[in-house]
Amino acid sequence: MWPVMHLRLIVPSDRSERVLNALVADPRATSIVRLPGAARRPEGDMIECDVTREATSDVLAFLKAEGLYDDGAVALSSVDAAPSRNAQAAEKAAPGAPDDAVIWDAVVDQAYNEAGGSWVYYAFLTLATMIASVAVVTDSAILVVGAMVVGPEFGVVAALAVGLFLGKGGLARRSAVLLVRGFALAIALTVIAALLARAVGWVDVSDVTAARPLTGFIWRPDRWSVVVAVLAGCAGVLSQTAGRGNALVGVFISVTTVPAAGDLALSIALWAPGHIGGAAAQLGINLAGMTIAGVVTLLLQRVIWRSYLRVKRRAGARVEA
Repeated sequence: MWPVMHLRLIVPSDRSERVLNALVADPRATSIVRLPGAARRPEGDMIECDVTREATSDVLAFLKAEGLYDDGAVALSSVDAAPSRNAQAAEKAAPGAPDDAVIWDAVVDQAYNEAGGSWVYYAFLTLATMIASVAVVTDSAILVVGAMVVGPEFGVVAALAVGLFLGKGGLARRSAVLLVRGFALAIALTVIAALLARAVGWVDVSDVTAARPLTGFIWRPDRWSVVVAVLAGCAGVLSQTAGRGNALVGVFISVTTVPAAGDLALSIALWAPGHIGGAAAQLGINLAGMTIAGVVTLLLQRVIWRSYLRVKRRAGARVEA
């Protein structure tokens, strides 16, 4: 079974033949279909095809040069399996492995979506922070893991890394602002909830300052906090660029962002100043470590892929000679 990318294109009629011929001539594309005059908004022909992941960025660059991003439409979706001989032949014609190819247009589009912000993002981050605060009170490792999984912040961290790496200042600013606003709101609402819990006698400062063998690490950052943040940032960005979203679950339960926010909120509400600095540092270390690791990962992916293609082209040139 061969993973490919499916492209659905709306092509202005004056460019349809040129686009179709280019796709047919590319051995890395297969399952090419044209429906003349099928599209109405925008008007044009509909062309669909499957393209190997390794060739997708090249094909998208061609389509962009043909003006389809402005005058037509391009939709991209992943096909996890295409068990046909044609797909196998297309994959053999493309150098490299599918997971190694980064589809930069898709990465940037996803980053902008993540940085858009929504009430759902704020709601999930707040709920995750509140769950983390309960984990602190009950010293529950299970609840810490639950809070990590519920937290939606990694997508925004990845968007920040993409913006910094590609020099897209607007994307980087939007992502950074969304992270700050999201955690500020989540911590503030959790502080209010903790104050209400203290007022009815559910919690007191000893719940924060007492020995917590299962959750004490949250407010005590050390060198391993940096190591885990860097490794998680690399794994998270790599899983997104390689289309391996299932690996993100492991990232979510690795980093101490949301748990640190919950500990910070509870420490503020119950006034445990000795914990406030540690929890804030843990939160900052994880966010900074993941962002820096994400930028480095994107850089390495670009360098490795370009180096690999240069080697393949030189090898091909020697064979032809």
